[in-house]
Amino acid sequence: MNPPKITLYTDGASSGNPGPGGYGAVLISGKHRKELSEGFKTTTNNRMELLGVISGLEAIKIENCDVTVYSDSKYVVDSVKKGWLWGWVKKGFKGKKNVDLWKRFLIVYKKQNVNFVWVKGHNNVPENERCDQLAVEASHSPNRKTDIGFPG
Repeated sequence: MNPPKITLYTDGASSGNPGPGGYGAVLISGKHRKELSEGFKTTTNNRMELLGVISGLEAIKIENCDVTVYSDSKYVVDSVKKGWLWGWVKKGFKGKKNVDLWKRFLIVYKKQNVNFVWVKGHNNVPENERCDQLAVEASHSPNRKTDIGFPG
């Protein structure tokens, strides 16, 4: 049996940069759907954008799935699609931010066949709008966590 095809929509938000933030992710495979979100006391928008992707990929329990990630984050999408990330790896992430998250990303990225698609934010893409809603709600949650990698 072939691994399932999975669509992952993600978004991150922060109120102030840095400030309180959160991410939202929606995973869809066939008739299955899962929503994820989490809020943090102090973080950055880029950290939340990246953590949304990581959390979505970590939620996939089967390896070697074809995963299409839709994100409005040029930071995340371009870092992977334009190959910047691989240069950062070769240089030991020297001078780069969010190293903790990029290393965590690489672990889950290698377990799947991931394709990134950039979508314009706030452009009536229903699942991207839902992720934005989840991220903003999480950023206002009274039980936000501490982003232990910030600043990083």
